[in-house]
This record gives sequence, C-alpha cells and structure tokens, in this order.
Amino acid sequence: MLTGCILARMLFRKGINVKVFEGEASPDFRSQGGTLDLHTKTGMAAMKAAGLFGQFQQFARYDGQYAAIVDKDLKYHMVRGAEDRSLGERPEIDRARLREILIDSLPPGTIQWGHRLTAIEGKTLFFGNTIYSGFDIIVGADGAWSKVRQIIDPDFRPQYTGVAMTELNIPDADLTAPEIHNIVNRGSVFASNEGQRISFQQMGDGSICIYASLVRPDADWMNPKKCGYDPRDLEATKQAFETEFEDWCPQLREALRLAQGRCIPRSLHILPIGYRWKRMPGITLIGDAAHLMTPHAGEGVNQALEDAMLLARTIAKIVEHGKDIDDGLVAFEKAMRARVRPVQRLAYDLCQCWMFTPGVPKSVMPKVISRHAQSRVPAVLRPLVSAGVRVYYLFKYMLCERGSATDAR
Repeated sequence: MLTGCILARMLFRKGINVKVFEGEASPDFRSQGGTLDLHTKTGMAAMKAAGLFGQFQQFARYDGQYAAIVDKDLKYHMVRGAEDRSLGERPEIDRARLREILIDSLPPGTIQWGHRLTAIEGKTLFFGNTIYSGFDIIVGADGAWSKVRQIIDPDFRPQYTGVAMTELNIPDADLTAPEIHNIVNRGSVFASNEGQRISFQQMGDGSICIYASLVRPDADWMNPKKCGYDPRDLEATKQAFETEFEDWCPQLREALRLAQGRCIPRSLHILPIGYRWKRMPGITLIGDAAHLMTPHAGEGVNQALEDAMLLARTIAKIVEHGKDIDDGLVAFEKAMRARVRPVQRLAYDLCQCWMFTPGVPKSVMPKVISRHAQSRVPAVLRPLVSAGVRVYYLFKYMLCERGSATDAR
C-alpha cells in the first residue's frame, strides 16, 4: 500500500486525479510489521518528491542506523555505528508510521477501503459487486500476491525461497528486556548460524521487533501437521524455538523467551529476476507486484518508492505532452527492469549467503560486505573494492585467532 499511496500523492501534486483501491478494510486492519531504512537516493528522494520529507523527518530515527552482525554466540563480525555514512544516509522509520504519513497526505475519499479486485476488463475494475471504469491508466501496486499481476500474466508468480520467517515482538524493551535492548543499541542486530537467522530491530515505540528465520523446504511449513506446533500460537512457538535455537547463547535465547503479543509466520518468496511480463494496454506494475525480493538487501521498499517517483514523472509527461500512454509505460518498464535487476540479484545472493552457506556469518562476511560495497562504486573499481574487503577480513580473523591462542596459553 505504501507504493500506491506515494504514487497517488505525487500525481495529485501534479494535478492528476487518482483513486486508490485497497483490499484491507481500514488503516489499522492488521499489524504493519517492523522498521524500514530509507536510502538517500531512493526512498528519501521519493519522500522529497512527494513533498513529505518534513513529515518523514519528524519520525525518522537517525540513531537507528546502528547495525551489527553477530554469530549465535554473540561474537561480533561487523559493527556500523549510527554515525557511519559510508553507505549514505539510512534512517529508520516504523512501517506503520510511514503508512500513516502517506495515508494522511491524500485527500479524503481517495482511498477506497475494503475493495478486493476480482477482475479487469479493458479499463474497468471489478470488486465483487462493485464496478469502476473510466480510467486511463491502471497501476498494480498491490504487493507480493498482486491480483493485477495475476490477471495480466498468470505465469508471473512468486517462487518460494526455502526460508521460513516468524515475526515476534518485545514491548517496552528497555524495561522488559534490558539486556537485548542494550545489545540492539537503538538500531538493528543480525545474528546468524547455518540455516538460522534472528534479526532484532528497535522500533519507534520502544519495542523490539524480532524476525526468526529458518530453512524449511515447504512453503506451507506453518501447517501444524508439518512443523509440529501451531506457529500462530506464541507460547507454542517459543517452546519450539527452545529446541530450534538450543545451542545459541543465553542472551539471544532469552530475547525469544521475552516475546509478547503477536506471532506471525511467513514464507519468503521472490519473483523471477528481470522478468518481462505480458502487457495489457494501459496497465503496469510497480513495487513488490513487479519485483518482489527478500529483505536481506534492505532494498524492497526503497526500490518500490523509487518506482512510484519515476512512474509519476512518466505519467506527468504523458499528460503534459499528450504522448501515447503505452509508449510511455513500455519505456518506464524497460528502465525499471534495468534498474532493479541488479538489486534483485543482490537480495537473492545475500539470502543464499545468510541462509544456505555453512559456517555463517564468518564464512560469508568478505563476500557480503563486498557485494554491498560493489553496488555503490563504478564497475572499474569493483575488483579493487572486493580485494580490499577480503584482505581486511583475512587479517581480522587471523588476529582474532592469534588472540584466542594467546588467551588459551
């Protein structure tokens, strides 16, 4: 919904009439998940283009840029301080707060709540017994399980990655879980072991959002008959995690025990990288509907917001200059695929590194840091960057091993 709302906001600012049809019944229909880091050239640029950067700044957490990568024993393999700007600005904002900003930015009546799309015929939309027509352009910004995408190209479907994820929450963490609160340090901590990963993210309300990931072969892993417990029941899930993470350090196991409230199981899916979908006149896709990826690169929402910014410019030019709608949309889609394809590849590679590589995190640190760094430098410098990162970690781990040997003596 974020993508559709920011697109609508940008188009309204250009004097173009828009309607947003949302399947959820109301703004607070369900939990909106964790926190998002918006990047300088994509997510934050889109907020500026929408005239909402001031509202974003009111809730952006620049101290939330702290990030650490640790192993199951809480040994640190990388720390990025909150003041580190080597990757540009990446302030955090709660997804629910960003959604609220975007919804409130639209004129009353723009969003039609409780409208689940069932069919498209030409430029007519069918929502059960309700029909809307007369649109010049239809944009599918309806997420991972996009109905618009399903209608225009049934073969363009999400593929399961083999990763199961459970979302948990620790409310008022400074009081209820002071140890993990101090470890998270108002930012994010990513803990990895082979086939296992737990992410801890500080939220704006003082809670800590937890994502516990496991390798599971079946996308329907949350069926109690397959996993052996009810993954929507918090106590049953915590009991199962006692066994699953039994060899993890006491601090991280205790954080799982202290979870309260929601318990949401998911299966991570992606869309085929660089896929060129079948077109229907006057219809396009953006965001997760066009290029769903896993969260491991932290790029999904940023690419989606950039999609909206660039599509708004395309539509404005079509309206202003009387250009052919489909010529404009075809050009937009071609440029979007070229722009997003390497980001999709990065997210896929990082998912493979973190979830399917023996010896993580130590075994993948040089590759992971290199992939992040290479995506931000000219191609001619990438071999040099990669070599530099690998040499750094070679010496880092050699020194750690020498230190351990000295301590043992």
